[in-house]
Amino acid sequence: MKPRGGLLRHPNFLKLWTAETVSVFGSQISALAIPVVAITILHAQAFEVALLGTIEFLPFILFTLPAGAWVDRLRRRPIMIAGDLGRAAVLATIPIVYLLNPAALTIWQLYAVGFVAGTLTVFFDVSNQSYLPSIVERDELIEGNSKLQISASAAQIAGPGIAGVLIDLVKAPFAIVLDGLSFVWSAFFVWLIRKPEPPVEHPADALGEKRPSIVSDVRDGLRFVVGHPALRAISAGTGTSNLFGNIGGGILFLYLLDDRYLHLTAGQIGLAFGLGNVGALVGAVLANRIARWFGLGPTIVGSLFTGGFMMLLIAVAPSGEAALPFLVAGGVFGGLSQMVYNINQVSYRQAICPPRMQGRMNATVRFLVWGTIPIGNILGGLIATTFGVHETIWLAAVLGFVPAIFPLLSPVRSLRVMPEPVGDEPPSPGAAAPPAPTPTPA
Repeated sequence: MKPRGGLLRHPNFLKLWTAETVSVFGSQISALAIPVVAITILHAQAFEVALLGTIEFLPFILFTLPAGAWVDRLRRRPIMIAGDLGRAAVLATIPIVYLLNPAALTIWQLYAVGFVAGTLTVFFDVSNQSYLPSIVERDELIEGNSKLQISASAAQIAGPGIAGVLIDLVKAPFAIVLDGLSFVWSAFFVWLIRKPEPPVEHPADALGEKRPSIVSDVRDGLRFVVGHPALRAISAGTGTSNLFGNIGGGILFLYLLDDRYLHLTAGQIGLAFGLGNVGALVGAVLANRIARWFGLGPTIVGSLFTGGFMMLLIAVAPSGEAALPFLVAGGVFGGLSQMVYNINQVSYRQAICPPRMQGRMNATVRFLVWGTIPIGNILGGLIATTFGVHETIWLAAVLGFVPAIFPLLSPVRSLRVMPEPVGDEPPSPGAAAPPAPTPTPA
């Protein structure tokens, strides 16, 4: 029976929310502490530090699709627990080696930790997104995703400052211990969830046939997403948004710091970003309400469009301290719109996807939309080298309004409320989306 009073009275969701909150705050520590270890203890060069970030991101490109197929063959909760405990163990190797013999700690160990932890994060994230629909009801998905994103937003605002204080107090290698403990805590709360997951079924099981290969399941996931007009449009919109955003984002710090452009200090940038991140927190709180006010489809389209104002405000900002209000306003616009968009489009995807396809659907979408991020970074660097840094920022700003065209020209725009789930069989390529509910009067 659905508990009264919303998800604040939902014991299983509260355990999942607690696990996620502790984990995202802990991750802010390692996000700062590991680069600090590389720079201040190992004296890594610029390329080595850049390579660290690339290696940490690499598993999201290599393993996301097979992870989705794997997740759809197994129960999600054990995968999440194993992912948490595995990340705790691999992170613990850094302080242990540093404590026993500081000279034994190398950049290669950081690369290995980043790659293994990133791989475990891929499986955890795909399982986590696929697990929520088995915890809450369909009409509670937006509220659930909103509360999870509130924690993520709060971690982005407060986490870096807390991490910096901890690193100053106990040194970077030992601050990482706290992140490891946060993963153990997260695993414990996920373990406490008692609602049984639906059985993992496959059409081949009912026919008494052998299950197809992982490669075949990956193809099914791709067909499901690409063959569904609404999912295809959301993937195209999110992917191009990441592509164009990272054309500017890849050179953003150069634009902000260089005395030829905005000429800001690191402290001023940190202040502006911290204040701007408040927009993400507001968006997480209001996402459900905005969808009720304007309808689900218009909210998805509108929030993706308004996100373009972030880079536009950066492009028109004057040099020096006068740029700070523009950066803060851009951060508020970007954070609020991104949070409203993500919460509603993720909830929509979860609602319309059959349970046995959740892992592959989430993995396929993530692969499609995250795969454009490194491409955007590379293009941004090439364009800036050829035409100039400010010109590249302007290009990213103009292109930032284009992604909303994809959901606008799809069945997404007509949605007013969360649709009913689709059937258990994935549609064939080119199949029509399930009928949307009759739009309610504006």
